[in-house]
Amino acid sequence: MFTGIVEEVGTVVSVGEGSLTIAAGVVLQGMEPGASINVNGVCLTVTSFDNRVFSIDLMSETLRRTNLGQLAAGSSVNLERPLPLGGRLGGHLVQGHIDATGRIISIRWDGEAILVRFETIPDIMYYIVEKGFVAVDGVSLTVVSRDSYSFQVSVVDYTRKGTILGGWQVGDTVNLEVDIIAKYIEQFQHGSSGITVDFLEEHGFLVS
Repeated sequence: MFTGIVEEVGTVVSVGEGSLTIAAGVVLQGMEPGASINVNGVCLTVTSFDNRVFSIDLMSETLRRTNLGQLAAGSSVNLERPLPLGGRLGGHLVQGHIDATGRIISIRWDGEAILVRFETIPDIMYYIVEKGFVAVDGVSLTVVSRDSYSFQVSVVDYTRKGTILGGWQVGDTVNLEVDIIAKYIEQFQHGSSGITVDFLEEHGFLVS
């Protein structure tokens, strides 16, 4: 589980057949083989590492569902280690399981922040609510507004400078993960999954 609070921006060193090697610093601290790492919002497994780079394997399913197949040597990526037990949840609960990709259709300045609008498929828009959470390329963001086919977020100066979001351009493809709580609530309302109020409270999604 992750929080959507990016720890550092890494740099892709090489792209292999179904693999990536990424240069980093902070996220290498305490890293172990088989550890999970969030790369642009995607939860991946570390296959090897040293004191300056780590490598991960990419399955065909991951390449089909995300924008990681567009990365090349020199590309910048958002990186986050898993949330430690008892750690602070600064963003929101992020699994690293991408639901779909979106496309940037507009970027405009709003004071020191930028307003970015994305279009995506109706199945994803169903879970997007104004003032709700969404993870975009692994960054926890709040939805400012939405319509039937797109939504807008505001990216503050600190986030823009500390992530790859400052390099976004109109037309770019981004990874999207909707709020897991929204998914649980939908299943609960439809009564098709066995999820109950007790289940949600037991797993920390509701407070009695």
